[in-house]
Amino acid sequence: MKNTFKTNLSPREMIINNLVPIIFVGICIFGIPLSGYSGTYLLNEILSRLGRNAFLVLSLLIPVMAGMGLNFGMTLGAMAGQIGLIFVSDWSIVGIPGMVLAAIISTPISVLLGWVCGNILNRAKGREMVTSYIIGFFMNGVYQLVVLYFMGAIIPISSSELILPRGYGIRNTVNLESMRKSLDNLIPVRIFGASVPVATLLLVALFCLIIIWFRKTKLGQDMRAVGQDMEVARQAGIKVERTRVLSIILSTVFAGYGMIIYLQNIGTLNTYNSHSQIGMFSIAALLVGGASVDKANIKNVFLGIILFHLMFTIAPTVGRNLIGEAQLGEYFRVFVSYGVISLSLVLYEMRKRRAERKALEAAA
Repeated sequence: MKNTFKTNLSPREMIINNLVPIIFVGICIFGIPLSGYSGTYLLNEILSRLGRNAFLVLSLLIPVMAGMGLNFGMTLGAMAGQIGLIFVSDWSIVGIPGMVLAAIISTPISVLLGWVCGNILNRAKGREMVTSYIIGFFMNGVYQLVVLYFMGAIIPISSSELILPRGYGIRNTVNLESMRKSLDNLIPVRIFGASVPVATLLLVALFCLIIIWFRKTKLGQDMRAVGQDMEVARQAGIKVERTRVLSIILSTVFAGYGMIIYLQNIGTLNTYNSHSQIGMFSIAALLVGGASVDKANIKNVFLGIILFHLMFTIAPTVGRNLIGEAQLGEYFRVFVSYGVISLSLVLYEMRKRRAERKALEAAA
C-alpha cells in the first residue's frame, strides 16, 4: 500500500497541519529573552534533555505505525525499568553494568505487561488510547502493591537503605548516585562550554537506525499495512491481532530501556511517582513535533523534544520575571502538556472529518 500525500496544500491548511509546532516556536521566541538564560546554559539543557528523553519518545513510534495511536500504556515499561533499577540498587551493581542488568531484568516484565496490554487493546479497537491510559492507572496500582508491600516481605530485599523501617516496602526515594550519568559521561565531550552526552546520543542514533530498518522488515511492513486498513491487511493474510500485540510489546520493552536511561541522567528514582507523568510528557513532546495520532516519524521526535523541553526550561523563570511568581511557570508547564494533547486530538479529528467529507463529495 502507498500513502497519498497532498503536495498542493493551501497556506491555511499548512498552518492548521503544523499549528502545534508553530505555537511552540512562538512561545520559545517570546520566552527566551524574558528568561535571561545564556545560550550556553540553554544548549546544555537541551542536549541533556534530548539524551534523557529521546529513547522514551522514540518508543511511541511503533504503535503509531501499527495504527494503535499514542501508547499511554508506555508507563508499564517505565514501571518495569524502575523495578530493574530497584533490584540493581539492592545488589550494589553500579555504573554501566548496573544499567545493563536493570535492562535485562526489565525485559521479561515489559514483555509480559506489553502482552497483557496488547491483548486488552485488541478488545477495544478504535478506543486504544483511552484504554491504554486506564490500563496505566490500573497497573500503577499493581506496581504500588508490589513495591510497597511485596518487596521485603515476599520479594527479598536486603539493603537497609531501600527498605522502609517497618521491614518491608521500598522508600520513597532510591539513590542512583552510583550510576548517575554513567552513560552520559562515558564519552566526555564539550561544545561551546556545554556538556554533550555522546554515548547516550549514539545509543539514541542506533535506536533510530533500528526503527528505520524495522520499517523495511516483514513485520514492519505488516504493521504499516495493519495501521492503514485492518480488514485489507487481514484479507492479505496478515495476523492483525498478533501484529498489534507485538507492536505494544516492542513499545513497552523500549520504554523500559528509555526509563533506565532517563533515571541514570537524573540520579534519583522517585519510587512511587517517577513513572506517573512520563507517558504524558513523552506523548506531548511527540505531538509538539508535529506528529498526529496516525502519523509520526523520527523528525517529529527530535523537533518535539527540543521545543517542548525548551519551553519546560524557560517557563519558571519567565513566570518569575513577568509577575514575580515562578510557580506560575510550573502550572503553565503542566497546563501546556495536557493542552497540547487536547489540541492535537481536536485537530486530528477535524482533519479526519474533512477528509471523509471530501471523499464523500468525490464519490457523489
